[in-house]
Amino acid sequence: MIPRLKNIYDKEILPKLMAKLNYTNKHQAPKVLKVVLNVGLGEDATDAKKVKSCQDDITLIAGQKAIVTKFRKSIANFKTRKGFAAGVKVTLRSTKMYEFIDRLINIALPRIKDFRGLNENAIDKFGNYSFGIKEHIIFPEVNFDKVDKIRGMDITLVCSSKSKEATFELLKELNFPLTNIKKNN
Repeated sequence: MIPRLKNIYDKEILPKLMAKLNYTNKHQAPKVLKVVLNVGLGEDATDAKKVKSCQDDITLIAGQKAIVTKFRKSIANFKTRKGFAAGVKVTLRSTKMYEFIDRLINIALPRIKDFRGLNENAIDKFGNYSFGIKEHIIFPEVNFDKVDKIRGMDITLVCSSKSKEATFELLKELNFPLTNIKKNN
């Protein structure tokens, strides 16, 4: 079954993007290639139960098994040891990616307390969009009672566009709640 957001992208968003960005071929238009969810464990990395709990939570959120990332080097100042758990990550593509983005935009982000929108300046020079969430419990899949610790997560949308403007237009069409937050330098 084709995800709802994929249908909307193909039938409505793609023609709008092609018109706005003056593209003649639909393959030139920006699209989301993959979504990467990443959670750093910090001090909990030494406790196997907490690592397993975090991995289970991210697996529930993503709908796909999360993997535990390991440190590659030992660094004494950061109290890290080679081979120890550093965090948990999962990469979503195709059907699961579209379903996750749909749940993120329509269910999870509106559940954030005092939410004012996502920073539109978080698009990098390669056209990828990254943002952080402070509480993973905004996702309805996570059971409040079984959570041992509230964790933050980083979400990166890797897009096919090569410019910030094209990615911005794609995110606007996908109904991402973007706001222009001025940075104080």
